[in-house]
Amino acid sequence: MKMSIPNHVAIIMDGNGRWAKQRRLPRYFGHREGVNSLKRIVRYCGDIGIKILTVYAFSTENWNRPAGEVQYLMKLMELTFGVELEELVQNGVKVRVIGDITSVSPKQQQIWRSAEERTKHNDRLFLNVAFNYGGRMEITQAIRGIASDVLEGKFTIDQITEEVVNRYLYTKDLADPDLIIRTGGELRMSNFLLWQSAYSEWYFTETLWPDFDIEEFKKALESFKQRERRFGRVYE
Repeated sequence: MKMSIPNHVAIIMDGNGRWAKQRRLPRYFGHREGVNSLKRIVRYCGDIGIKILTVYAFSTENWNRPAGEVQYLMKLMELTFGVELEELVQNGVKVRVIGDITSVSPKQQQIWRSAEERTKHNDRLFLNVAFNYGGRMEITQAIRGIASDVLEGKFTIDQITEEVVNRYLYTKDLADPDLIIRTGGELRMSNFLLWQSAYSEWYFTETLWPDFDIEEFKKALESFKQRERRFGRVYE
C-alpha cells in the first residue's frame, strides 16, 4: 500500500552542534538555528495537509550534556513555546508535550501546560514535542500503569492486548508515525518512539538539522511516496 502524503511524520532533529562547529560557532548557535528549521517544517506540514508532526526536542539522555548547554536549551524552549506561541495559535497548530515534565522547573511545566491549553481547540496540525522523553522510559511507565490497574482489578492479565498497552503510552490517542526522519547522518533510533515505530518507514539524511529546509523535506516525502508499505503482509 502506497500513501502520497504521510498522515504522521516524526523527526529526530540531529546535527545542531555539528552545524555550529563547522562554522566555528558556539553550540547554542546551532540550537537557535534549529528552531528556525522547525518553524519552517511546521508551517509546511500545515500547508500540505500532514496532520501530525512529532519532534524529538529533548531526550532523557540529554540531561548528561554540559550544564550551560542544557540551561540554554531550556531557555530556548521557553522562548519558542512561550513568547512565540501566538504564531502557533494563529496557524491552527495544536501543541502537546510527550514525556515526563514533572522533573523540570515549575516555570517550564507552566509553559508547556499553557501552550497545550492555548492551542487545544486547534486542528490544522497536531504538533507533539517529545521533551524529557525516552522510549524505554515510556514503555516502563506503561508497564507500571498496567500492573497497578491489574492489581486493582480493573482487568486481568489475560485481557492485556496491544490496544491496552497503547492506552498507557504518551501517544495513546494518536496514530503511529508513517514516516520517521533522522537528520545529521546517524543511523540509529536513539530511544525514540520504540513501540510506535514498529511499521514506520525510516528516512536518514546526512543533512544537519539547521540546514534541513523545505527542499530536503520534500526529498523525504518523495522517498516515502515510492515505498510499498506491507505491514508484515505479502501482496501478490
